[in-house]
Amino acid sequence: MMSLFSDRLQAGQQLSGSLKEYAGRHDIIVLALPRGGVPVAYSIAKTLHAALDVFLVGKLGVPGHEDLALGAISSRGVCVLRPETIALMDIPVDAIDAIAHKELREIKRRERAYHGIRPSLDIEGRVVIVVDDGLVTGATMLAAVRALRHEHPGQIIVAVPVATAESIAELEAEVDALFCLQVPEWIASVGQCYDEPGSPDDAQVIQYLQNASDWLSEGEQEVASGRLPYAPVNAPAVGPSPGV
Repeated sequence: MMSLFSDRLQAGQQLSGSLKEYAGRHDIIVLALPRGGVPVAYSIAKTLHAALDVFLVGKLGVPGHEDLALGAISSRGVCVLRPETIALMDIPVDAIDAIAHKELREIKRRERAYHGIRPSLDIEGRVVIVVDDGLVTGATMLAAVRALRHEHPGQIIVAVPVATAESIAELEAEVDALFCLQVPEWIASVGQCYDEPGSPDDAQVIQYLQNASDWLSEGEQEVASGRLPYAPVNAPAVGPSPGV
């Protein structure tokens, strides 16, 4: 399969064109799933003039085949498992528990590193656009969406440059809208969709977050962080998901 995008920033620029209806609205927060989703989300947040933050979710890899996901876990401890993969690979329950606990420790470490810059943003009542660099099984995004529901956003919108049809079908039932540019017949890994396959490291993620306040006024940053009161606005009606 030929790559679809030169890099993740370019993919985010293209994807932001599908999200123009949300541009300039003060109730929008763009949430990136690190690490690959961060540059995609950075481009979108900059184009929409929206606040950017990260939401930590980790893939649970099959032992010995870590690229194959048996599920995912969020920093809030919400776990989404793939029973068919677990059954096919005959993975015992205690092994799954060990993998989940190890991944949760790593997520908590990264969360402390990323939010050491500033506290996480207040998403209650907001329209949250959750961004990743692509979906193969969709387990990671599904765990993120289900965990975010506990924080009472006004709407949850998923935006990705590329995804499998199966992951889209599962997620559409759980979100208010889904935007996707490319739906290939088959994807082995998200990295193969980019000329520059590697994800940013932790230092680069932190740099993106530090730069993400450049287009927001001081007052907008205060509202996004929850330090100033936020007045909800009526969100537009959600139509069909373009590009799917």
